[in-house]
Amino acid sequence: MKPVKVGICGLGTVGSGSFSILRNNAEEITRRVGRSIVIEQIGARRDNDTCDTSGVDVTRDIFDVVNNPEIDIVLELIGGTTVAKELVLTAIENGKHVVTANKALIAEHGNEIFARAQEKGVIVAFEAAVAGGIPIIKLIREGLSANRIDWLAGIINGTGNFILSEMSEKNRNFDDVLAEAQALGYAEADPTFDIEGIDAAHKLTILASIAFGIPLQFEKTYTEGISRITSEDVAFASELGYAIKHLGIARRSKMGIELRVHPTLISRKQLLANVNGVMNAIMVQGDVVGPTLTYGAGAGALPTGSSVIADVIDVARTLTADPTNRVPHLAFQADALSNVQILPVEEIECGFFLNMTIKDRAGVLANITQILSMNDISIESLIQREREGSELVPLVVMTHDVKERNMNAAIAAIEALPDVAGTVQRIRVENLA
Repeated sequence: MKPVKVGICGLGTVGSGSFSILRNNAEEITRRVGRSIVIEQIGARRDNDTCDTSGVDVTRDIFDVVNNPEIDIVLELIGGTTVAKELVLTAIENGKHVVTANKALIAEHGNEIFARAQEKGVIVAFEAAVAGGIPIIKLIREGLSANRIDWLAGIINGTGNFILSEMSEKNRNFDDVLAEAQALGYAEADPTFDIEGIDAAHKLTILASIAFGIPLQFEKTYTEGISRITSEDVAFASELGYAIKHLGIARRSKMGIELRVHPTLISRKQLLANVNGVMNAIMVQGDVVGPTLTYGAGAGALPTGSSVIADVIDVARTLTADPTNRVPHLAFQADALSNVQILPVEEIECGFFLNMTIKDRAGVLANITQILSMNDISIESLIQREREGSELVPLVVMTHDVKERNMNAAIAAIEALPDVAGTVQRIRVENLA
């Protein structure tokens, strides 16, 4: 049987890892597919010293790859959403299958890309777009396909998890740990996508679509970063038996679908609370199987390359299959996607951790508790500390579940009190039950 010919666009971190895996594990891959997979052409603006590309046609124009009639599968590994989108749509128009690690492209333009791919009878595979080397898309789309997914929650950005882990374990401040993350290469020079939750929101958008059978709706995903988390927040959370994690959460409710990324308090007894460093982990709750947890490297050349090549193998296995019998891109048949409402964050219910600074005088606490009560908010626990030589003291309040709309009103009223200094730090609490 003739070999499957692959074209690689982009020879950066993920591209070089994918190239190495195809070269180093060629014999094992051939045994799995039943025919060899060869690298026919590489499109890269510059060489990569970690890759020996001798014997492979290398072009500086990535569009040479998608227009090469010899190539069966295009690996889009350049990133971004402009040139990458044009590249992928051109490949599809030319009847080529596509494998991508580009979460932003899929989250923002996946609906259009998948519709075009279905028209042309080709596959767009994207396992590597979420959680690096963890096969979470395949797990939800295929392994759990007998289940109605109730919710999923995950640590899906390693940079944010590294920062919060260091703050918790070593009592360090945010800016200090961020600088180290940049020095170690975990965070970019501009870390906005990681620390403000945009990267995680792209990934959550994809996971939710596959879990619930809804169109990709990145613009409706509530997104909040970790840059306002302080070492004091982390210390108080730990004292209460919680860890602060930057979670992506998608939950099905009677009113609609929750899609949100934000700092979250979770009990130290939860497995997710003990996932530290740059590792990723995702919990999925199915109505039949119950909770499952997947854990592993969420980024890096080889872990992400592992998912890229796994997609190449899957595509190669189905090259001769009837397109109507392939696994749908978003797990559900394209004409069966649901238009269920994505809930605004104000309608979501959860517990809250409130950290504020108040004047240490009689009646202040009573005023705060009265405001909470007026907004139907009940207190689970409370910590008040003295600061020697200062009339300003910290107050931490943990609440039971309440609608976010009520909490917003209560916080606005508390911040307006003359005896409350500055803003109230609010972090959501999840029990993942």
